[in-house]
Amino acid sequence: MSAPRTRERRDRTPEGHVRIRITVAYDGTAYVGWQLQPAGVSVQLRLEEALGKLFAPAPRVCSSSRTDTGVHALGMAVHFDVPLDQWRMTPAKLVLAANAWLPPDVRVMTAAVARDGFHARFDASGKQYRYTVWNHSAENPLLRTTAWHVPRTLDLAAMRAAAASLEGRHDFRAFTANTGYHRANTVRTLARCDIRRSGPQFTFVLEANGFLYKMCRGIVGTLVQVGHGKIPPDRILPMLESRDRCLAGMTAPAQGLVLWKVWYGRKRHDPRAVVATAEDDCG
Repeated sequence: MSAPRTRERRDRTPEGHVRIRITVAYDGTAYVGWQLQPAGVSVQLRLEEALGKLFAPAPRVCSSSRTDTGVHALGMAVHFDVPLDQWRMTPAKLVLAANAWLPPDVRVMTAAVARDGFHARFDASGKQYRYTVWNHSAENPLLRTTAWHVPRTLDLAAMRAAAASLEGRHDFRAFTANTGYHRANTVRTLARCDIRRSGPQFTFVLEANGFLYKMCRGIVGTLVQVGHGKIPPDRILPMLESRDRCLAGMTAPAQGLVLWKVWYGRKRHDPRAVVATAEDDCG
């Protein structure tokens, strides 16, 4: 019974404050990831520095996800609290003011006053990541920092057959990297695992109620190896059942991954199925 009470205190908007919800986009190439780190520059650091120019003290922000080093975002959901006596601007002006202090590779896209107790992480009902692969003998220089260059030809039909086996509710321990600590629950519901092709560009679309550490990249890396004929499509279910990372495929590089969007309420997934934990969504 103690866990729900802890969460309720964490979710409540402090008295005398207003909770602000923003959407943040960024190119993660130059950053050690979203979250503050003892060494290196994070996206969270740059955002809190910018907000510190507008509010005192600088608000501590809470995000829907924690993207890893080099991973990008188009729809990172974030909330923070501001004292009521400092909230003197419209959400539209907040977007302009924050972006004036942010570096060009980080942008606040939208802002709104959130309902009382809204929580960017624990209220999320679904998330979509997209991963781009450039499948051509020559690398596309315009996609150098946003796509994985895979020069060998990929078998789209084989990858799609394997992707279909990943959809549904499974234990994805075999597709997540070791975090160095015990994870109580590695079961997630992967509602969508699509692969789109436009010429030499492949886009992997993954939607779930939550993602484990490097789970997206483990899935994409394994599917690319299926596309190369190194892993048969019918080996995916045995991999899932094994719960052994050593039996699944490689981890795809970070630069091709983008946190595309986050859903709230019942727009995409049932929020009762969400397992929001500290290790969720690190790319």
